[in-house]
Amino acid sequence: MASFSIEDFVGDGVLKELIPKLLEEGWDDVPTLKIMNPEDMDAINMTQHQKDALEIRTYLHDRALMQYGDKLEASRKSLPELLNLSTEDLSSQFGMKRGHIARFTDRNNKCTDPLPKSYGLPARKLTVTPSRSNTIYKMQTIRKSFCRSSTNNDRSLEESLADFKIKDGYIFKGIVAAGPAEPRACGCVQPPPVVDNVAPYSAIENISVQRLTPEYKIGMERLVKTKTPPMKASELWRDKPAVLLCIRRPGCIMCRAEAHQLYAKKPIFDALGIQMFAVLHEHIESEIKDFWPRYWAGVVVFDRTMGFFKALGGGKLLKDKFLSGFVFNPRAIANYKRAKSMGIEQNFKGEGEIKGGLFIVGPGGTGIAYQFIERNFGDWAPVAEVVEICARLKNQQQDEGDSSRSPQEHK
Repeated sequence: MASFSIEDFVGDGVLKELIPKLLEEGWDDVPTLKIMNPEDMDAINMTQHQKDALEIRTYLHDRALMQYGDKLEASRKSLPELLNLSTEDLSSQFGMKRGHIARFTDRNNKCTDPLPKSYGLPARKLTVTPSRSNTIYKMQTIRKSFCRSSTNNDRSLEESLADFKIKDGYIFKGIVAAGPAEPRACGCVQPPPVVDNVAPYSAIENISVQRLTPEYKIGMERLVKTKTPPMKASELWRDKPAVLLCIRRPGCIMCRAEAHQLYAKKPIFDALGIQMFAVLHEHIESEIKDFWPRYWAGVVVFDRTMGFFKALGGGKLLKDKFLSGFVFNPRAIANYKRAKSMGIEQNFKGEGEIKGGLFIVGPGGTGIAYQFIERNFGDWAPVAEVVEICARLKNQQQDEGDSSRSPQEHK
């Protein structure tokens, strides 16, 4: 699976010399860099070779084939030219394995679920030179572009989400969701029950958490060198809504796949004003180094009391055994195969029986907007559902902001 490290993404090719400029202009994480459009490229004076390199690397990143980035880029061919090469040429010129050739030439089969086209950001023509605080400028532009694209493009936000849900095969389930409880071992083994009601806000607001990593940016140290003091979890969403992905085990192939898929949608969450956190219940430094920023480049926090995981289980940890929860569970095996097909590495370090899930928490003390429970090993919260709840939170905040304005401000 392709890494979310900018240094890994640009490799040793012509984009490497652009890293200082990318950092200055706010293109400082891989998901955002991948949505750069031609006018953005012209704004930082990218050469045609650099534009071709970015297109090639974006394509390879989606297919977990970044190991060929430097060689393909050095050929000075464009992506369409490379895709038109024969199997023999790809093998002899670039050392590409036959299985990788099949993945490379299949233009529709991506290891990561791409951003829906309706979320694509339109070209952004700069009428004035932005200030040096380009990260802020960029995010303001993305938010405006997101709103424009979701209201004035071919489809509205609601229609886009509806199509996305149909594609994913999910139907919105409300505030609490979980995967289906399918029979195991011909019905001889019953799946563990899951809660039907959303966890009370009081169950999570005072959880003690500790930041283990910052949000990844270019040139950043891999881990926080100085241990941060524990803090109340409510500090995480004090000012802005937050998505909290509760990871069962960071070395698990299915957990890594879910984290990667979710973080790939970072531009959407940024546009909606949503923060992203990964929550671990174990602090194994070697595992965190392997997990961040390769599979998750956002903030990672340590839940020292497993409070979030207990909240997902209705006050107690939701656990499952390897034999009954995986070997005899066809859905868990299907989840494993899905992750395996994405080319993800794995290990077996740490505790792996405690189920995870996902929370979306509103700003301040407004409460839990959504929670997803990992009923089967490797169940993912449907991205369409997560995005829809986040969009509702944004709309709710806008409505509350409009209602609080005075009549003079509305004029």
